[in-house]
Amino acid sequence: MKMKTFLDEDFLLQTEFALQLYHDHAAKQPIIDYHCHLDPKQVFENRRFDNLGQIWLEGDHYKWRAMRANGINEKFITGKDVSDWEKFEKWAETVPRTMRNPLYHWTHLELKTGFGVDKLLSPETAREIYEQCSAKLRLPEYAARGWMKKYNVTAVCTTDDPIDNLEYHIALQNENFSIKVLPTWRPDRAMAVENPKAFRAYVEKLSEVSGVIVRSYEDLLQALQARHDFFASAGCKLSDHGLEEFYAEDYTHAEIENIFHKVYGGAELGADEIRKFKSAMLVEGAKMDWQKGWTQQFHYGALRNNNTRFFKAIGADTGFDSIGDWNTAKPLSKFLDRLDSENKLAKTILYNLNPRDNAMLAVMAGNFQDGSVAGKIQFGAGWWFLDQKDGIENQLNTLSVTGLLSRFVGMLTDSRSFLSYPRHEYFRRILCNLLGNDVAQGLLPASEMPFLGKMVEDISYNNANNFFNF
Repeated sequence: MKMKTFLDEDFLLQTEFALQLYHDHAAKQPIIDYHCHLDPKQVFENRRFDNLGQIWLEGDHYKWRAMRANGINEKFITGKDVSDWEKFEKWAETVPRTMRNPLYHWTHLELKTGFGVDKLLSPETAREIYEQCSAKLRLPEYAARGWMKKYNVTAVCTTDDPIDNLEYHIALQNENFSIKVLPTWRPDRAMAVENPKAFRAYVEKLSEVSGVIVRSYEDLLQALQARHDFFASAGCKLSDHGLEEFYAEDYTHAEIENIFHKVYGGAELGADEIRKFKSAMLVEGAKMDWQKGWTQQFHYGALRNNNTRFFKAIGADTGFDSIGDWNTAKPLSKFLDRLDSENKLAKTILYNLNPRDNAMLAVMAGNFQDGSVAGKIQFGAGWWFLDQKDGIENQLNTLSVTGLLSRFVGMLTDSRSFLSYPRHEYFRRILCNLLGNDVAQGLLPASEMPFLGKMVEDISYNNANNFFNF
């Protein structure tokens, strides 16, 4: 068997059919990154990064986890008193140890496609690569907007709280920036009644920015509706919810009013009260989305802040979250059915973090397709711990055998980094390889290669563009 070269132009492509699908179809498509965590301020100000360590390691908990596993002292990961070079040097020590982790592929894809660097990153090459890439970062085309243009991005959707003033999204639109930078409605804090003090403080901020004096649950909904309308005026077309699990308890309006007054007054809620309040908020938010024709996204299943010691020391979102284990099918079905029964179920994307739920989620999506929109309920792309080769293949295969892969809206970065766009290339290569292998094995007809090429183009770009009405 002929040995393939690492990361050549045919990386991950095993057959002539896969090569044709990728090079002739997938590679040419623009990028819609419909779920990310980019800072719109950095886009508006066209941030320039001082060096490779800064653009690569700031806030990247994927890399931080790997560095800790490699025995790197925390001061070289999140410490404030060491230089960017020292942190990068420790990352370079770690990279060879990441073989078979997606970080190894991502790292070298980003170096190659972003900076034209073909060398492998290691302690021996670290200084050369650092200096070469850092020098390029000082050029105008390597500022924040330059990265987006370099990778042919047409639209990104950031992740934004209802109280955000969206000033940078609006400013970008006012200056007619060629790439759409749209907000996404993320109302998690508006339903976080586990902490009464934090919840009240949030509601008071919401009241201030919405102009609605919030003293009741009904007031809360009015304030959120006002902000929902404001987000729509700024181009928002999607909502997103980060949930541990789905909530679908039975409740009455009077019960939710009483729960609101209790928690707003500072009292701790019982577990049943918390679940009922979250259930009501999910339903009301979903109806707002439906009314505007938005797409609602649900990212569920993360067990967060597992390490108490590090949470107290450096806070949340620093690399100590993991896959959770909840029973999801019944509450998810009840939630979707409650909305569908009123004919108020918006376009929906469901993302799971536990791979155990792949088949359940893909089949559940099929229960609520109603013929009104192609692929109305989507089994979302591999997310977080699952956005690697095996996870992507498993998601694609499960969707294929239980639904319509051809209607899939494709990949996203879910990233805070301007260097993460090669994840779209990674996904497209994996997709083309799966389809190409099927043709090579006679599982799909070679005579249908023109259709498969169009299908690849649709999954890479067209489906998302049409689905989100961009």
